[in-house]
Amino acid sequence: MTSPAQQRLSRRNVFTGLLAFGGAVALAPAAAGRALAAGPAAASSPDGVGAGSVAVRRLLAGPDIVSCAGWGARPASEQVVVLSTPPQRIIVHHTATQNVSDYSRDRAFALARAVQNHHMGTNGWIDTGQHFTISRGAFVLEGRHQSLAELRAGTRQVRSAHCVGQNNTAIGIENEGTYMTSAPPTAQFDALVALCAHICLQYGLASSEIYGHRDFNSTNCPGDKLYALLPKLRAAVADLTGDERTEPMWHPAARAAHWHEWQEPHAEPEYRTAAARVHRGHHHPNPLDA
Repeated sequence: MTSPAQQRLSRRNVFTGLLAFGGAVALAPAAAGRALAAGPAAASSPDGVGAGSVAVRRLLAGPDIVSCAGWGARPASEQVVVLSTPPQRIIVHHTATQNVSDYSRDRAFALARAVQNHHMGTNGWIDTGQHFTISRGAFVLEGRHQSLAELRAGTRQVRSAHCVGQNNTAIGIENEGTYMTSAPPTAQFDALVALCAHICLQYGLASSEIYGHRDFNSTNCPGDKLYALLPKLRAAVADLTGDERTEPMWHPAARAAHWHEWQEPHAEPEYRTAAARVHRGHHHPNPLDA
């Protein structure tokens, strides 16, 4: 079942995007559980790129996302808040943890548990702050409880704790690693493309509404290298969704004009005590790397 927002990005646009991308991206998980499988599957599917094509169905279904139950999350300390409004943008983060070479599923699950423990135990939040996490091994995991269910429905969002001033309006995606001087692995970046494309389709967002954490708060996040890849990310998402390639809606002058507004933690109770501490350096004290 498609959401109203998904219907606004018409199937014609999706077909156009797939054709522009060469029909070579199939957004189904690989056998190893990777979120994105790039290969000839879409191009060689029996029904091709059309109304019932495998490629289009996979794109609309979205990447494989491991639920909170799947990676062994703790219950939230209180009920998460489901807002009645859809998100307006996507914000990309890095975890500021080590760039490990362990790309396994077990590592991804351990990371998700460690981040949740840090957010709840150290920051005093009710649950994981961000909506989704992508490991260096390209596993995509639900962050805050109910984020996945609301994404699938495509009409509402869960109130989060990932970016001061944006927790009622933006989907937050954490990418495992520190990307100041090195870029993320290709598979991880591809998984980010797949997830962002699905979010844009579900909520009717333009690819120009993908930002980095530093666009809204004073932080190095998501790292110089990953931030420099955001134009490539927007372009890849636009290719998949059939969206027009445009620059971000908020240019530096507009960001400056709205900076004070975005810094206000009003209606973000989890940020009233932890915001300044968390956003100075972002984000986690390497809970798995000690």
